Amino acid sequence: MTTRRKRQLLCGIVLLLNLAASTSIYGQARFVTTRGKDLVSTDGKPLLLKGINLGNWLLPEGYMFKFKTANSPQRIQTVINELVGEDEGRRFWKTYRQNYITPEDIRFIKQSGFNSVRVPFSYRLFVSDTVPVKLEGEGYRLLDDVVTWCKRENLYVILDMHAAPGGQTGDNIDDSWGYPFLYENAESQDLLINIWRKLAARYRNEPAVIGYDLLNEPIAHYFESANLNPKLEPLYRRVVAGIREVDRNHLIFLGGAQWDTNFKVFGPPFDAKLVYTFHKYWMEVNRGAIQEYLDFRDKHNVPIWMGESGENTDEWINSFRTLLDANNIGWCFWPYKRMDATSCVVSINSPADWDAIIGFAEGPRTSFEEVRKHRPPKEKAQKALNDYLERVKFKNCRVNQGYLKALAL
Repeated sequence: MTTRRKRQLLCGIVLLLNLAASTSIYGQARFVTTRGKDLVSTDGKPLLLKGINLGNWLLPEGYMFKFKTANSPQRIQTVINELVGEDEGRRFWKTYRQNYITPEDIRFIKQSGFNSVRVPFSYRLFVSDTVPVKLEGEGYRLLDDVVTWCKRENLYVILDMHAAPGGQTGDNIDDSWGYPFLYENAESQDLLINIWRKLAARYRNEPAVIGYDLLNEPIAHYFESANLNPKLEPLYRRVVAGIREVDRNHLIFLGGAQWDTNFKVFGPPFDAKLVYTFHKYWMEVNRGAIQEYLDFRDKHNVPIWMGESGENTDEWINSFRTLLDANNIGWCFWPYKRMDATSCVVSINSPADWDAIIGFAEGPRTSFEEVRKHRPPKEKAQKALNDYLERVKFKNCRVNQGYLKALAL
């Protein structure tokens, strides 16, 4: 028997097992699915997602630390290493991921009235730094943990590839090298497919996970969209094909080009369980702001989902949430937690001496001489970082009741 034939038989067996697992012994669906423009829960009723993004946990962003120039995970890591050294830096990130999102956070999210969370992550947590690359890393355990916690609290989970191999956006948010090389690099595309295939195989029988958000905010608007945009949907098709080899149960979320705003890149739906997701920030709230997505929904009879918005006043949040609810659009606002802010669910209180950390991160560090000159004393930096790691715990944060009220939870 040829290798190709063996693979075909294996895929056939997997699909049969998935089909058997997708219904209970009583015939009731075990997984959220689609029906026309709606998501449908396991009881057969329409499901409107009301979620929050666990941003900054598995992909740190500089502004959430009050940094500006040190704005990507790589740059933040460099700052930490320059402050306390690589060994202490590794310990910092291990504790950071342990403390930032915990069962207490997930329990509070459920108690607040949300029914879902989106989990942004970096592909770097799921691969080795060896050559050849291996599909291994602490990300698998971290996702297992949050899925377990959410399942316990009856929260749905959407997994979000926020930083893809090669970079899907070309900016700090995807931890790339300043260009969306993903669309021009076959090796990065293959790695993207392989990671999603492995994640899909891992969660194919897990109803708490309702779907996979394949690429966050692909192709920033300042790159050559005429060249890059036509490459997006063909890449989506390849990723979906890889996922469907092992998982026929879960929804797949496709974001438009130019920061998840441009649906003109899409043709007709090519899979029975697609959801199309858009992001909207800092615009005038009116029906015109979402008309393109409503038209797409009507034309193709498919669900749409607002996967990110926020970073604004409570009044603006309430206004946009009201518009989405009125048009039967599920949503997931951004973010759950950040430092010293009201535009989030819970706020981290600024640590003592954090200004010294910000000053170093924002100061001149283009040479070793400048690093030595501007670095605060190691003991002071270590104390501030340790203080931060304590303050990110839910019990030490403060709840923004106005934000929750704006979401009508």
